[in-house]
Amino acid sequence: MDGESINQSHKDIKHCEKRSKSLMGISRYIPNQHGAWAMLILPFLFGLAASQGEFIHIPLFACWFFIYLFSFPVLQWIKTGNRARYRKPVVVYGAILLPLLVSLVWIKPALIWYGVLLLFFFMANIYYAKMKNERALLNDIIAILLFCSFIYPVAHIGETGDWRISTELFLLLVAYFTGTALYVKTIIRERKNIRYYYASIIYHLIIVLFAAWIKVFLAVPFLILLLRAIWLPKFDLKAKQVGMAEIGFSLMLYVSVLFLYF
Repeated sequence: MDGESINQSHKDIKHCEKRSKSLMGISRYIPNQHGAWAMLILPFLFGLAASQGEFIHIPLFACWFFIYLFSFPVLQWIKTGNRARYRKPVVVYGAILLPLLVSLVWIKPALIWYGVLLLFFFMANIYYAKMKNERALLNDIIAILLFCSFIYPVAHIGETGDWRISTELFLLLVAYFTGTALYVKTIIRERKNIRYYYASIIYHLIIVLFAAWIKVFLAVPFLILLLRAIWLPKFDLKAKQVGMAEIGFSLMLYVSVLFLYF
């Protein structure tokens, strides 16, 4: 190998190291739970559909978005104890979040009670992060309840929402995301655990019946989710593939709800 080739090789290595450090720096700010993005957005869209969209929904979603971004480095800080890595993201997101929170509470003081509810649920997430067991199924369910509860302030902040519809949609979201949590475990973390596989199938059968009880034709998208739970774990899917597929399933559920409710 000549000197020019060696120099080029050194440059390539330095470029890769620089790129790797840059990506590691970005990863402090961007949550790595792919499924959480659907849980972040879908309750907002459902709540928006159940109400008359108003200008206040824009800062409300912005606040919700930055609460999620803020919670990620906080939980990682607690889990790893790495203050140096996560302090800056906490400060940056906290500085963005604080004026949004203050302005929303100023406009709608009742939102403070929803904030208390979020803190109550978040304490459980903190506990699991401290125990380094944030992938526990119970922690997943607690997070699902927290995310899905956002449908209520979205639907009722403008005082135009219907409590019955909001509650039905909340229950459908909880049923869907809990099933997704079980299904994803059968593909990734519990791939060889046959008990998880059958538990996932039985759960999906139950929520098909539950969806049909709410509205008969809601059974259709949940039947598709049941087939997903039966069929897809038989393939060697990667986490990214599973995440991309869930975008499609979330969209299917959203379109089904719009068609059947609105």
